[in-house]
Amino acid sequence: MALIGFMGVGKSTVAGLAAGLLRFQVIDTDRVIEERSGRRISDIFATDGEGAFRDREAALVLELESQAERVIATGGGLPMNPDNFASLQKHSFIVCLWASAETIYQRVRSQGHRPLLQAPDPLERIRTLLTERTPVYRRADLMVGVDFRAPLETARTIVAAFRQARTEAHRESLAPN
Repeated sequence: MALIGFMGVGKSTVAGLAAGLLRFQVIDTDRVIEERSGRRISDIFATDGEGAFRDREAALVLELESQAERVIATGGGLPMNPDNFASLQKHSFIVCLWASAETIYQRVRSQGHRPLLQAPDPLERIRTLLTERTPVYRRADLMVGVDFRAPLETARTIVAAFRQARTEAHRESLAPN
């Protein structure tokens, strides 16, 4: 399973909860990149540029293709690379966590480590990025609104949908052609 969505929607938190419910491993792509590089994402953006960070994301997504029983919390921009999204489709049930621009702003406004929000009007930047990313986010197997949903409720909703999808896929694989 892979969780996609904008920054601040709770992908890391919900991934940890869903992984616990499923007894799967949780993989947070941003954390893995930070651990491997020994630097924060904001430092990578500042020093090497967004392109270098996106290259690291792409390499990690390819690496994850061969792993099973894991819940992946992706960075907000990761699925914008068509190759990344295609890779996730091959090996994951893709869930998009969705929130309004205003909710996202309230959640991230005091977080100085968000390089994409270093703008004169961060709320407008969120709106612009959401508009750009929405067509990709909507390609997920499941969209879950999180504006008024607690993380555990979100995780339970996702796990139920994931189990249902797996059951249906298993039935289809057993059906005669």
